[in-house]
Amino acid sequence: SPFQLFRSALSAPAPSSHHNHGSSSSMMLASSAAAAPALPKSVVFATSGLGGCLGWMIVHPANTLAIRMNLASMRGETFSMTELMKKPNWIGGLYDGLSAGIWRQVFYATTRFGLFETFRDMLHQYRGKTDFASRVGVGAVSGGIAAYLSCPCEVAVVRLSNDSQLPAAERRNYKGVVDAMLRISREEGLGAFWRGSNPFVFRAMMVGVFQVATLDQFKQIYDDYLGIKYNTVPNVFCAAMTSGLIYSVATMPLEAAKNRMPLEA
Repeated sequence: SPFQLFRSALSAPAPSSHHNHGSSSSMMLASSAAAAPALPKSVVFATSGLGGCLGWMIVHPANTLAIRMNLASMRGETFSMTELMKKPNWIGGLYDGLSAGIWRQVFYATTRFGLFETFRDMLHQYRGKTDFASRVGVGAVSGGIAAYLSCPCEVAVVRLSNDSQLPAAERRNYKGVVDAMLRISREEGLGAFWRGSNPFVFRAMMVGVFQVATLDQFKQIYDDYLGIKYNTVPNVFCAAMTSGLIYSVATMPLEAAKNRMPLEA
C-alpha cells in the first residue's frame, strides 16, 4: 500500500542525534514515537490518492490482462498469452486505459482510505475504542462510498482496456478517457456510468472489509506479536502483503462480475 508507506515516512519521529545507551534512552525514544502528532486529514487524503495513483501505474498491466481473460471467458473464448505476445506492440497494449485508471484512483483511493481513517477516528471518539468490528464496518461503508463515486472512471477503464480485443465491427475506438466518458454520456446517457454498478460497489465494500480493515488490524498484530513497530515501513509492508492476499482471494467472484457489467452497460 504505497499511501501507507508515504504516511509511515511522514509520521515517523525524527532520529535522535544523541547516541546514549540504556533503558532511559529507550524510554525516551518510545515516548517520542508515541507522542508523534497525528497527520492532518488533508495529508491523509492526499497521500491516499497519490499512493493509489502510483500503485495503479504498476499494477495496471495485470489488471488489463485480468479484464481480457475475464471477458474472453464470458464470450466463450480462450484467452492465450502466447497469441497476445505475437501481436505488434502487445506490451504497450497492456497500458490501454491507464489514464482512466489513474483518474479512478484519484477518486477511489483518495475517498476509500481517507474516509476510512476519518470515520474510524470519529467512531473511536464516540465509542472510546477501535476494535476489529468497528474497522470492518467502517471499511465497508468507506469502500462502498468510494466505489459509487468512481463508477464513471471504472466503466471507462474496462472499456478502454478491452476495446482493442473486440472484433473490428464492435470496437468503439475511444481516443482516451475524456473521449470515452463524453461519448458514453452522450450516446448512452449518464445513467450508463452507474448501470449495473452493484457488483462494483459490493466488491469495494468487501475490499474495505478484507483489505483496509484487515490492513489496520494486521499492522497491530505484527506490532503486538512479532515486534514490528506499528506504522513503520516493514510493518506496513508485511500487513499490506497479508491483507492483499486475503482480499484478492475473497473478492475474486465479485471482481469477475465487476469487469463484465461495464462492458454490457
